[in-house]
Amino acid sequence: MPLLPTPPSPAAGATPADAAAWVAAHLGDLSLEGPDGVAPGAARGGQSAADAVLAGLDVTGYARDRSTVLPVARRGASRVSPYVRHGLLPLPLVWEAVAGAPPRDRAKYRDELLWQEYARHLYARVGSGLRRPLRYEQPPAAPWDGEPWPERMNCVATVVGELHRDGWLVNQTRMWLASQWAVRAGADWRDGETETYRHLLDGSRAANGLGWQWTVGTGSGKPYGFSRWQVEKRAPQLCAGCALRRACPIEQWPEASSGRRVDGPDLGRGPVPAGPPAVEGAGEGESVWLTAESLGTDDPALRADAARPAVFVFDEPLLARLRLSGKRLVFLAETLGELAGHRPVEVRRGPVTGELAGRRLAATWAPVPGWERRAAGLDVVERHPWPWLVRPGTTSVRSFSSWRRDAGR
Repeated sequence: MPLLPTPPSPAAGATPADAAAWVAAHLGDLSLEGPDGVAPGAARGGQSAADAVLAGLDVTGYARDRSTVLPVARRGASRVSPYVRHGLLPLPLVWEAVAGAPPRDRAKYRDELLWQEYARHLYARVGSGLRRPLRYEQPPAAPWDGEPWPERMNCVATVVGELHRDGWLVNQTRMWLASQWAVRAGADWRDGETETYRHLLDGSRAANGLGWQWTVGTGSGKPYGFSRWQVEKRAPQLCAGCALRRACPIEQWPEASSGRRVDGPDLGRGPVPAGPPAVEGAGEGESVWLTAESLGTDDPALRADAARPAVFVFDEPLLARLRLSGKRLVFLAETLGELAGHRPVEVRRGPVTGELAGRRLAATWAPVPGWERRAAGLDVVERHPWPWLVRPGTTSVRSFSSWRRDAGR
């Protein structure tokens, strides 16, 4: 069944349950939960949802509140990340949207946007090397009895529940999960990274992988220690309602030191793949190849010809291996369904190169290694530049600070 029916569109009145039913029927066998367990996450897909989030973006107080966990109403996080990850809100657009914010909040928020850009530069440079420790081995951990994320710990169970239900977490609790998994419990950080990647609506190998490496200390050499202190500061309700509040297993800081230095990928000054600086083969593509990195209505290849049909392929071999949560697939389905209300969009399932064979394609270059691999087996006759916030050059990606210095930011 390579050609799928058009997904239901939120703009046409479709509900999240409608999109979940579509995913269950056509992609449920590839999802983590199976057809009977597909459910939407906390964010709706589609350009209209993205535009609404951007229109309501107010980062006043962000520097103070970005790490707040509870109460939810006091969280300062902006929740734009699912839309940034899928190209519905390019980083330059979000950067400009906060130009009028209070200076301290604007600076802190833009720091986070630059971190996202740094992650993309790093991933474009090292590719699958981001699944290896960048600079240090995982730090040795003291003996830990039980699962890395124990259900009896209210702080962990609550955050994991939010991850599984909503597909989104504030950065503070992402660090809690990574540190608890690898620094204290000593479980392989790559397994934990995969577990969060499967569920996060903004999950990307670039940002998620980098976040885990820096939290665990394989990228920075400085493991982040998670203890009761952070929970009491950011979400004291969790400790008050915990069955282990008088026998807390994370009462003290974890005994963690840097792991040994490793010969990881070359992170020093060198070229970072950036894609074409200008359109190549303008007007030669007969249809637009859409990827999960670039699904917005302002995708450069889409924008170049408003009447040109587009095609998206749910990569069956890749999804069978990744087993993403159904909520991630629901987000994509809603996005594609809404887009199909504005122009012809084919939605297909199968190997990408097989489904697109014989087509003269226009596409927007993407900063992920898989794009080049698949493009090499396709007839991509028209290539459009990626909308970088900072266009890569010959830079160091050894650390955020060195990258930022080279980037002039």
